[in-house]
Order: sequence, then C-alpha cells, then structure tokens
Amino acid sequence: MNSDVQIAGDWLDIPHLLPPLPAHPSTVSGFVQLARTIAADRAGWQPLVEYDAASRWYHRLRTGPGYEVWLLSWVPGQGSGAHDHGRSSGVFTVLQGELTERTADGERTLGPGAQHVIAPGYAHDVVNDSLEPAVSLHVYFPGLTDMPFHPGHGAADRTAAPSEVPAAVGAGSR
Repeated sequence: MNSDVQIAGDWLDIPHLLPPLPAHPSTVSGFVQLARTIAADRAGWQPLVEYDAASRWYHRLRTGPGYEVWLLSWVPGQGSGAHDHGRSSGVFTVLQGELTERTADGERTLGPGAQHVIAPGYAHDVVNDSLEPAVSLHVYFPGLTDMPFHPGHGAADRTAAPSEVPAAVGAGSR
C-alpha cells in the first residue's frame, strides 16, 4: 500500500499542491494585504511624499486590473470634507502621523498602521487634527471614478451633492 508521502509527496513540500498566488488581489482580504505590503515598504513610498500647505497632496502610486493605490499627505488642519467613494470599496491605511475619521456614528483617531475597510457609499470626513503631518495609503476597487461630497456639518448628512472626481484621479499626482 502506498503512503500519503508517496502519493502526495513530502508534506514539507506542499507548495506544489497549492494553486499559484494571483498576480493581483481579487478579494477584500487580498486588497488589505496589498495595502499592508505597500505600507511595509517604506523605502518605496516615503521618498515620493510631498506636503502642500494649500491643499492635500496626492499621488497615484499603482494601478492594476480593477484597482488603484493612492498616497496622500495631510498637514495639520487639512481634511477631506464629508464624502463617499461612489461604487468603489476601499482600504484606508495610516502610514505616519494621526488622522481623525468622522462618520455619522462618531469619530476615531487612527495612528500608524491603522487600517479601515470602506464599503461603497460609506460617508466619512478625514482630518489631520494633530500638530504633525500625516501620510495615508488608499486602495480603491474598482478604481475611484466618483467621490460625492456630502453637504452639511458632517458625514451624517447622506444626501450626495453633485460633484466631480478630483482631477488627480485621472492625472497621476498633484
């Protein structure tokens, strides 16, 4: 009778039995892992970061089939305004500094390494309330094509105002 090792091979050498890893993520957990991998490669993103006192700086870092990755910087006091991401889901990761996320349910402060998965239509306002600059990474899937802003005092008002996607969505960096 054949043993399992004879049939399947050495159990320490199982990778030949597993399906190959996809070149691009296709699940929420895959996009979370992509964000973690990019965040861990500080040498790959940190030299690209710029700070702009007049408005948030952003740079499209990477694109793939059905997704895009954005790098953003925030000087103290800068915020996004209450908005959602249209039909896109996302993974929001703080790379350095602290950011405050405000939603209809309240607010929370996110520090380096904090991640948040965002569903389509999830309205929030992100602000740098600290005294130090912050940097964040955003993975959108599908790629960001709409970013409706929400009028009123905060993210609690879910009535979308007509808006356009920021020019950087199609332009690369600003």
